[in-house]
Amino acid sequence: MLKVLFAGTPDVAVPSLKLLAQDTEHFEVVAVLTRPDAPTGRGRKLVANPVKQAALELGLPVIESDPSEETFVSELAATGAQAAAVVAYGKILKQDVLDALPMAGTTCISPCCPNGVAPLRCNVPSGREKVTGATVFRIVRAMDAGPILAQSTVEIGAHETAGELLGRLAEDGSHLLAASLQALADDQIAPVEQPAGAYEVAQKITVEDAHIRFDVPVFAADRQIRACTPNPGAWCELHAHADAEPATLHVLRAQPADMSNPNAPASLEPGHIVAGKKNVWVGTSTEPLELLEVKAQGKKAMRAADWARGAHLDNAFCE
Repeated sequence: MLKVLFAGTPDVAVPSLKLLAQDTEHFEVVAVLTRPDAPTGRGRKLVANPVKQAALELGLPVIESDPSEETFVSELAATGAQAAAVVAYGKILKQDVLDALPMAGTTCISPCCPNGVAPLRCNVPSGREKVTGATVFRIVRAMDAGPILAQSTVEIGAHETAGELLGRLAEDGSHLLAASLQALADDQIAPVEQPAGAYEVAQKITVEDAHIRFDVPVFAADRQIRACTPNPGAWCELHAHADAEPATLHVLRAQPADMSNPNAPASLEPGHIVAGKKNVWVGTSTEPLELLEVKAQGKKAMRAADWARGAHLDNAFCE
């Protein structure tokens, strides 16, 4: 049985933690390393992250120490861990921490290429990649540069958001990680070095990157929205009518307009809004984009058609 230290923080890491903890035939999760409770919401109340919550539910010891502290290596050694499984932990582990473990592996819920901070959100808007996947590799000092242990691939759904895709990969990646750790323990897997320069590095998507462009073809606007959903969240500046102050409008779901719908406008200036009884459309440089779900400033999320009925739109446009 392989003794494993699991390190992770967000909900994307929970499937891997649960799978390893439940496979008591092959693994013993001796401790869970995660980030400390963080202030959340308007009240800034300290809240445990998803991995800590899952660890406590599973009855696993939780470590919230900073790996950069001098005492961390001895704390790690005291767990008896033989290997570390790191899934979106959120901090880079220094070399002395890596050296303290006989084996080290991490599952990167990311495209086979590129890698980096936000690889999935890089793939969705580009449209260049139809397939993405999960990669398990040894941790080295450089970010995401270690030798590859295993990879799996999935097709990117035509209307899939980055969040939905990440959820699927979290499940697929958990099985890939478990199989890779078992193969390492049995000496049945040979790490393969990543070819130099083979993978493009994806940069973190910013709030400004999520500012929707309507002066592009409809497929590009659709991809931008899906790539930024749920985080950081696609948005635009709404001008509801001539006397209205600009207000932020978050677009939660959208799709290229169904041009077989007789009510859909044949053409619409980029950014201009037309609302029907059941549909809301925004112009792009090609066909209109249909808004399906939105969240107006200071309001809760709702169907776009319901929002439009109370928004007093008059020659409205988004920019």
